[in-house]
Amino acid sequence: MNEQHRKWYSPNLGAEIDLLIFGHAGIPVVLFPTSMGRYYESKDFGLTAAASWLINEGKVRIYCPDSVDANSFYNHSLPPEQRIIHHISYDRFVLNELVPLVQHETGFTKIVMAGCSFGGYHAANFTFRHPWLASHLFSMSGVFDIRDQLDGFYNDNVYFNNPMDFVPNDQNPELWNLRVVLGTSDRDICRWQNENFSKILSAKGIGHWLDVRPDADHDWPLWRAMFPDYLSQL
Repeated sequence: MNEQHRKWYSPNLGAEIDLLIFGHAGIPVVLFPTSMGRYYESKDFGLTAAASWLINEGKVRIYCPDSVDANSFYNHSLPPEQRIIHHISYDRFVLNELVPLVQHETGFTKIVMAGCSFGGYHAANFTFRHPWLASHLFSMSGVFDIRDQLDGFYNDNVYFNNPMDFVPNDQNPELWNLRVVLGTSDRDICRWQNENFSKILSAKGIGHWLDVRPDADHDWPLWRAMFPDYLSQL
């Protein structure tokens, strides 16, 4: 596969950020890593290889950014109010740096957002916060409620970055233009979150597919099967 590595100083993060890009053309996909995962994680675990035929034929171009989870939700040496602020800086990085780069390179205005496990949270949170920039959401074993990561702390910053909370009250008309897949499985530790979030979307009349797969765990074999299936429907 065509593969490129980019690295630059992010003013929104105040640090350098890495990015891997797979493919030369096609519909742009931003693929977030799992909890505290790095930009090369999806390559190392075969997720991009599982979609290699779509990438090589120029159907999709996949952008794999680094995460800052180790300095936000998973850095329990920081007070929770600081953790959520660091996450907001990451959201601004995606909004103000990554998305404009993808738009410029591909010519697409709207982007497919995707991720597995905690990467599914990042994909979903960005999609529902900024629905005018996303065409599709492919969340695989995603998380939609991050309050457990914040030791009981709660304020507006948490509310507006917790899809279980803010989506029920959001009336942005672009929400009803989204194409959403919530992928999970019978033994997925995040199945309940997907089922609960599906109920929220159903109550709002937002079309989506709750894909519950049999005999599978919250792990890479499940996601390697899901990812090319979802991409092929583009």
